Amino acid sequence: MRGRDPRDRHRSATPLELLFDLTFVVSFAAAGNEFAHYVADGHIATAIWGFAFVVMWVCWAWINYTFFSSAFDTDDWFHRILTMVQMVGVVIIALGIPDVFHSIDVGEGLDFRIVAIGYVVMRLAMVMMWIRVTRQSPENRRTAIIYLVFTAGAQVGWVALAFSRIDNVPVLITLLGVLTIVELAGPVVATWDSRVNRNEWRGTPWHAHHITERYGLLVIITLGEGILGTIAAVSALVEHLGWTGEAVLLVVAGVGITFGLWWSYFVLPSAPVLARHRNRKWAWGYGHIVVFASLAAVGAGLHVAAYAIEGVAVIGTVGVVLAVSIPVAVFCVAYFTIYSILFRAVDGFHLMLAAGMMAFLVLGVVLATAGVPLGWSLLAVTLSPYVVVVGYETVGHRHVAADIEREG
Repeated sequence: MRGRDPRDRHRSATPLELLFDLTFVVSFAAAGNEFAHYVADGHIATAIWGFAFVVMWVCWAWINYTFFSSAFDTDDWFHRILTMVQMVGVVIIALGIPDVFHSIDVGEGLDFRIVAIGYVVMRLAMVMMWIRVTRQSPENRRTAIIYLVFTAGAQVGWVALAFSRIDNVPVLITLLGVLTIVELAGPVVATWDSRVNRNEWRGTPWHAHHITERYGLLVIITLGEGILGTIAAVSALVEHLGWTGEAVLLVVAGVGITFGLWWSYFVLPSAPVLARHRNRKWAWGYGHIVVFASLAAVGAGLHVAAYAIEGVAVIGTVGVVLAVSIPVAVFCVAYFTIYSILFRAVDGFHLMLAAGMMAFLVLGVVLATAGVPLGWSLLAVTLSPYVVVVGYETVGHRHVAADIEREG
């Protein structure tokens, strides 16, 4: 556990990491299903708060393991066993997701006991991994001890809060905020040292190109929810009306949105910037929680379309289009914000692209309001990410090249 070389050439994701990521398909699917169900029933607040709470937990646990594995992946038998334990924790989290949504909906406090148990299982396995670092890596012992203190302390807090079942909403939100800050602040404190230059990295030896690949792989996994949502919507339509033009439009819209978001995301040249400016990982890494959540919500929005087609949704066509377009808008804002923070500059061309994306999203909602069928309305939403695609392939690639050159 002495740490990997952050300058390794051709560093790529391992089969163990890919297997680990598969468990998050279950969590995103469970959260998306509950989100779609409550949106279709018109319980919008329940859907938003439940989805945000669950996805935050899942993404944060994934980020911690991913950065650790990038720095200390020994791939010995004990590391593999501890990884399997974390996979068990992810499955437990997925099993507790329905309770979270239900408790919010009925107003009986926040029941996240099962989710908390799954999360603690994951984090205790991480504690064991950090203990190995303290024993075997003297140069990383200080960082590992700080991680241990923050991680273990937060787990005690999560368990106590989960089983106390606090009904006072302001108190509950305050305590949730405090524990979240403890979780997020641990890595920052562990890598901060006033004796070194602020641009000098003090933390673990994670690999910039490996990390960006790992994030990209989870983006692809999350985008799979869009394909599942498309299949659900089209299957519902075909069952009720058979293969019609509307079914074809839904296939094109669902796959088109997913593909456009994929193309847009991988325009962002993160690896070379993170390799040179490692301290910029904070905004980049934490900001991706919003990216992952928005992409998962797009798939859930397409699943809402299935409920509407089946006639079991209380929201109409406008509500369905909003369920898809709002997550795409959130992705748009998060995407360009991360780009601007990563390069420490705001590009006017990017503002134009963001405005173009928003324009097509608004167009889709306007068409639905005017009574245009769902398929055509979603087709307008589909064009939104292709504003970035066309912009990059024509002019934007020069802006990206100039940004990379400016960063050295």
